[in-house]
Amino acid sequence: MIVWNDPINLMSYVTYVFQKLFGYSREKAAKLMMDVHVKGKAVVSSGSREKAEWDVSRLHAHGLWATMERS
Repeated sequence: MIVWNDPINLMSYVTYVFQKLFGYSREKAAKLMMDVHVKGKAVVSSGSREKAEWDVSRLHAHGLWATMERS
């Protein structure tokens, strides 16, 4: 599941959401956030289609742009 960069959300908020939804440490969440910011996207979770759909819906509910991609 991929999170894409957007011009709306603050970097601190994106880091917070990654910590809250996925239980990532502050360091891991900040690294993923920087990947989103610098590279334009980051893979933030993986798993079954059902899990990916759930994660995408949770991220959308927090105002982040996320999509599923088959690996």
